[in-house]
Amino acid sequence: MIDHDRLFKELISTFFVEFLELFLPQVVREIDRESIQFLPQEVFNDVTSGDKKEIDLLAQVRYQEQETYFLIHVENQSYSQSDFAKRMFKYFARLHEKYDLPIYPVVIFSFDEPQRREPENYQLAFSDLQVLDFNFKAIQLNQLRWRDYLTQSNPVAAALMAKMKIPPSERPQVKAECLRLLITLKLDPARMQLIS
Repeated sequence: MIDHDRLFKELISTFFVEFLELFLPQVVREIDRESIQFLPQEVFNDVTSGDKKEIDLLAQVRYQEQETYFLIHVENQSYSQSDFAKRMFKYFARLHEKYDLPIYPVVIFSFDEPQRREPENYQLAFSDLQVLDFNFKAIQLNQLRWRDYLTQSNPVAAALMAKMKIPPSERPQVKAECLRLLITLKLDPARMQLIS
């Protein structure tokens, strides 16, 4: 059985700059690419539910020509979950407490169904007080049109195109286009296999 979670982490960490270029072009323009450092995987124990959660990917980066660092937290969500935004806030709070650095939170929603837009924030409010308004960058693949990424010479586009919005009749064409794009990238065999 394919471990999709492991493959996702490997894909994004191997092609981190390409991921940023594809989905977060403003962020990639602001960072020193040589400063990217992946931090050890964080494990959080939720004593109330008895669950153990691991964040997917955490990178420390520096702004260009500055000594200021921040974190980019990338999470892959492969299924719809009603309280996911709350979980992202918990990750954010724990990471902020531990590292005391600004955090840019990103979620890739990679499930096929449902097709509705997923929440991009978590709020806590009373009738007279807005206590919390936590937002994160959401990349919902089933909302993206695969044809918009067809001309991207980007390995992340080639890898994730099959999870985008595709009419069933176009699936064979998408597979062929992904393979064509993969060949044009001229990657070494290990990276090519990771993407395919």
